[in-house]
This record gives sequence, C-alpha cells and structure tokens, in this order.
Amino acid sequence: MRVDIVFDTVCPWCYVGKRRFERALANRPNARPQVRYRSFLLNPDLPPQGVDRREFLERKFGSSAQYDRVVEALVHTGKGEGISFALDRIQRTPNSANSHRLVRLAQVLNRQNEAVEALFSAYFEEGRDIGDVEELVRIGGEIGLDRHMVYAHLGTESDLNAVYAENARMHRMGITGVPCYIFNDSRAIAGAQEPDILTRMIDMATAEEATQTPIQSIG
Repeated sequence: MRVDIVFDTVCPWCYVGKRRFERALANRPNARPQVRYRSFLLNPDLPPQGVDRREFLERKFGSSAQYDRVVEALVHTGKGEGISFALDRIQRTPNSANSHRLVRLAQVLNRQNEAVEALFSAYFEEGRDIGDVEELVRIGGEIGLDRHMVYAHLGTESDLNAVYAENARMHRMGITGVPCYIFNDSRAIAGAQEPDILTRMIDMATAEEATQTPIQSIG
C-alpha cells in the first residue's frame, strides 16, 4: 500500500494529522504502507527570510480575538495528541521551502518520518526558525544526518525547483488544503481526520490494493 501525505511544515493541523495517522497505523499493525510526504506551500510568496510573526498574523486573521479562538482550539486538540503547542514562542513565520528540502533529503536517507516530526516539534513547540538554513542543519544533525551533507544540500538551490514543482502539481490535482492523504493514487481524504476514519481508509485501500487499477501515479 502506498500513502502520500500532502503537507506543509508550518501547518499545525498537519502536525495533528501526523499523530492521528500514526494512531491509525497502530490500529492495523499488519499494514506496512509506503509513506511519502509531499510538499505543499501554504505561503509560497513569503520572502526567503520569512516575515515577522505578528505582522503575518495581523494580515491573516485581522483581529487578535479571531486568532486567539483558533489557538485555543488548536492547543486543546494538540494536548489530546501529545503535542504541546507553544505558538507564542514563534518569532518569525518562515518560508517553508527549505524545510521541505530537508524532508526530501531525509527521505533519500530513510529519515523522512524523523525529519517531519523534528521540524514540527522544533517550530510549534520550541519556536525555532525552520526557514533558516543554519537551524535546519542543526535539526538535521539532531535526527542523525551528517551536518556537512545537510549544509551542502541547503546551502545551494539544490532541489528547490522540485519543491515548487511538487507544490504546483498538488494544486493541479485539486488539493487546496492540508493535510491530505492519498491512498494508492486512487482515494484521497483531506483534513486532520480522527484515527478511526483514517483506519477505515487504510482498510479500504488494503481491500482494493490487489484489484484496483490506479489513476496516474503522482511520481
């Protein structure tokens, strides 16, 4: 079984969705899907250095009251998934392209899941700037990647076009929000779904795997 998870590293609901998907997999220990995280950029037009967090939130939410309601719901949900959201620690909203490049490098080195988890935790629980190359090198080192290799990769524009191309491809497929889970290139469900719903999706994908003719693979 193949599961593509379309996500952005700066999407808090993608963090929630990751934990819920892992709980769904725990419900089906015999299912061993090939999981790949796919790049989606919620804020593709941000400058490479990101923007001041307060400025970004004022543009997006307008009033602090609206933002506070969103945070309250998020923090409550996060606690149920073992996530300690500390959004007040975030000083800058980053351009997430470089963090996706780290995930792509980690995927080649069989550290994809660790990279996604580390990025989410660093940003949402520690307030670290995951748009900064030096910070990303540190995060790479923390999950066992060679720091010199990470710096060599992120210090150039290697793989940058691939991130933007994948983001464009996800939009062309009709994906407008994340997280989005695509099972065997044929069934998709969006949102940070509860584990029981994701478990049913896993069951359907398992049942259909041997007989279904897949739609064109997303590569």
